[in-house]
Amino acid sequence: MTSATETQLRAAGPPPAPPQDAATAPRWSLPALLAILALAAVLYSWNLSGSGLNSFYSAAVLSGTESWKAWFFGSLDAGNFLTVDKPPLALMVMGLSCRVFGYGTWQMMAPMIAAALGTIWILHSSVKRAFGHAAAAVAALVLALTPITVAINRDNNPDTLLVFLMVAGAALALRATRDGRLLPLLGSAACFGLAFNTKMLQGYIALPAVFLVYLYAAKPAVVKRIVNLVLAAVVLAVSSFWWAAAVSLVPASERPYIGGSTDGTAWNLIMGYNGLGRILGGEGNGGGGGGGGFSGTAGLGRMFNDILGGQISWLIPFAGIALAGGLVLCGRAARTDLTRAALALWGGWTALHYLTFALAEGTMHPYYTTALAPGVAALCGGGGVLLLRAFRADRRWVWVLPLALGVTAVWAAVLLRRASGWNTWLWPAVLVVMALAMVGLFVFRSGVSGLRPRLLAVSVAAAVVAAVAGPAAYAWSVPSSGAGGGMSGTDPTAGPTTGSGFGGPGGGGGRGFPGGGSGGPGEAGRQGGNTQAGSGFPGGGTPPGGQSGQAPEGTGAAGGTPPNTGTTSAGDSGTGASGDTGSRADGMQGGPGGGGMGGGASSELIAYLKKHQDGAKWLLAVSSSQGAAQLIVSSGEPVISMWGWSGSDKAMTLAKLKELVKKGELHYIQLGGGMGGGPGGGSSVSSEVTAWVQKHGTAVKESDYSNSTSTASGNGSESSSQSGQSAVYRLDASDVS
Repeated sequence: MTSATETQLRAAGPPPAPPQDAATAPRWSLPALLAILALAAVLYSWNLSGSGLNSFYSAAVLSGTESWKAWFFGSLDAGNFLTVDKPPLALMVMGLSCRVFGYGTWQMMAPMIAAALGTIWILHSSVKRAFGHAAAAVAALVLALTPITVAINRDNNPDTLLVFLMVAGAALALRATRDGRLLPLLGSAACFGLAFNTKMLQGYIALPAVFLVYLYAAKPAVVKRIVNLVLAAVVLAVSSFWWAAAVSLVPASERPYIGGSTDGTAWNLIMGYNGLGRILGGEGNGGGGGGGGFSGTAGLGRMFNDILGGQISWLIPFAGIALAGGLVLCGRAARTDLTRAALALWGGWTALHYLTFALAEGTMHPYYTTALAPGVAALCGGGGVLLLRAFRADRRWVWVLPLALGVTAVWAAVLLRRASGWNTWLWPAVLVVMALAMVGLFVFRSGVSGLRPRLLAVSVAAAVVAAVAGPAAYAWSVPSSGAGGGMSGTDPTAGPTTGSGFGGPGGGGGRGFPGGGSGGPGEAGRQGGNTQAGSGFPGGGTPPGGQSGQAPEGTGAAGGTPPNTGTTSAGDSGTGASGDTGSRADGMQGGPGGGGMGGGASSELIAYLKKHQDGAKWLLAVSSSQGAAQLIVSSGEPVISMWGWSGSDKAMTLAKLKELVKKGELHYIQLGGGMGGGPGGGSSVSSEVTAWVQKHGTAVKESDYSNSTSTASGNGSESSSQSGQSAVYRLDASDVS
């Protein structure tokens, strides 16, 4: 390259992206995208029927297929006593699919997998318009192979739909910025509003970046831009709050208690448990719980710790360097420059999500970080192409791309070495291939080789392979292991065991539950290096029916799998990924009649309760949503969760319980498994309910429904209380004074 040409390139900045119309698109572009989508489809669906889904959401979907009211409110049970602790949009989508095709794993997951593939397509299209086809292909590949994204896209948590809607909103905002049209901006606002109705305030995290990019870089005059943003804000408000407003219009006596709230309202859920509580932490529903155990201690380095590092951090260093370099390369570009606008939007997306997740003091599950993946992917593709162009054109930038690639390879080696004994050949291979790629780039830049175009292509391809090899290995561990994630759906992760938190990563079932085993059934949980069992249960104490470090005897909690579905497990009941009873993801088993986190039951007890339901609306009332969910999925009948997921919901009161019993809508209540020691334990309301049920109810003896267990002595309540087992009581209208 001549000196004059280099001088011109320095003055003009990086070469512009190639034309994006279909006529000039490279022949390889569409086949490459289709290949990436096919790869993603395999990763997201392979052996899906053998994966464990989250029974909390599975139960709500099943309930939604049985009751349109449950479908609208997102109720856990078809009797509409209590909702899940999220808005219902994702449940609505899965519920409609199951209403059309029947209830089952594939029917539930088909729309979620379609949304995941749609996210890749939309990101590819958006990056292509700003940076070109090569950048779009890299971005799509990075997103498809992000380990935590693969794990969550195989699960029925709402995050898959959340990310789809947010990426669609960001892409539409960029189109509005480029074209100056109002309609795409309004579409963007609608998408973010729907994201809000998927997971509330998490759907808003990227909004500041979208707002600022449009305000600064859109083509219309400043007054027109402000007017357009005001109109978009109206659409955002309507699409965000229609559900909460509709819920508020229904009298409290005619609607289910909104799970996760402190007063049964959707507005409280928005501001507390699913709002500021996630960031600020605190106690009870308003604070969203404590978040240190699931993802490590809050701090700027959280994304790189032992728990989250292998899930999301592989390409964050490269994305950061690419963002900074790309913004510098854009220099004094015009205000409306699309390349800089795209960098700013995806960079803002990444920074806002990073800071939110890193500093959150409330509940912070590893799978939340899947929302980081689109921003990282777009920066790797778009920013990486800008660095490559600068590498080719300007001697001052020769060191930047190799530096970014070198840092990426070294960090990949660090992450891979954390997994002792797992694919030990991989980290040296990554370093060697990346080193060869960097040598090839420098040889190309020196102009020595006579095969410069081919050498450049081979070197870039080798660098991409080395960069994604580690994430790809982690990602493939999810479908190849036959497990849906770290906790069979409750806290899905990918890759081998590397963390020591409540739900640290561990491919193939090597992750643990709070207080449960991190290495599989039977192992005690690892928490900060200390061996404990049961300490992670809400309310503290030893899990019902067992001693510290031991699995209680007895049958599993769920007693089978639902019709047409391979698995459902919340990690707290007896149905594991294979549908076997008695096998629990947290290394414990429930005793006859329950045990576990708030109300598991043997298949024999379920049969007994159905036989003696006597027209009651609910089969049983238990302490927590985890136990209720397993029972709903196993029995197909409505089951009451008295105190919700965390045990802090004020859904059940003594007066309400008496009313239900008096009307004949509820006959059976299960105490234990959280009453006084687990979810709901320690509260005056639960103690009051417990005392009244024990005084007025008739204990159901194990011999009444099981031939394989010994008969409890006395009325069953004292023996159950002493042994830590849960007990089932029968109540009739005559028992209510």
